[in-house]
Amino acid sequence: MSRTLVFAHRGANREAAENTRTAFDKALAYPIDGIETDVQLSRDEVAVLWHDRDLKKLKLPGKHIDDFDHAQLRAMDFAAHFAGSGASEGVMSLQEFIAAYRARCRLLLEIKIRDWEVTARGELKVRQTLELAGAATDDRILVSSFNSAGLAYAQRIAPAFPLVLNLEPEHDLNDARRALDMQPFLHGLCMHISTLDADMVALLRGRNKSIAVYTCNTDEEISRALVLGVDVLISDVPQKALQMREQYC
Repeated sequence: MSRTLVFAHRGANREAAENTRTAFDKALAYPIDGIETDVQLSRDEVAVLWHDRDLKKLKLPGKHIDDFDHAQLRAMDFAAHFAGSGASEGVMSLQEFIAAYRARCRLLLEIKIRDWEVTARGELKVRQTLELAGAATDDRILVSSFNSAGLAYAQRIAPAFPLVLNLEPEHDLNDARRALDMQPFLHGLCMHISTLDADMVALLRGRNKSIAVYTCNTDEEISRALVLGVDVLISDVPQKALQMREQYC
């Protein structure tokens, strides 16, 4: 990658309800490079887009995506919690998302593998995501997860697919080094912007790995990511990141 790519975090999530078609379309009104989104499974095993661990935003506290079938999720309004939302929007499936956006920008698909899930269900989520993404001929579609076991499974069934391990904000340089030692197949790491520094960049560049950072929203965060030359900058305010990137080019 010749310059830092700007990815809209769950679409333009400050202009529309996150992970909805409206949010994705609004994000693409800017010259963004990519979109980051989140993959979960409905009860009847359809891959859908939703970030949170529960459905509190839909006034269903204690309920999860996998408590409902896909048809039920389609009938819910996943935009109602966003102030000023327009028409009702049911959950978007991963299949719909990839079909609608893969030709328009790069995609970063974060697979949410939950603690309460049995291993087989997490692996099904991985298989569905990889199958829908198709063969990996380049890095226009990346798959990421905070779950290293899920990524190890993904590598076994699709060895060539570019996989990214997400690090928590508390993970430091030693954690990053350990992750790369244990999973050398990784395409790269995606880390919290607070942990990004020159030493972290040197580690990943020394191993020829890509660097992604989340979630860069302030001027200081965006500037640090750009100055250190990350590959992917994930932001809730992609328009600001794009403007600042122009200043660094």
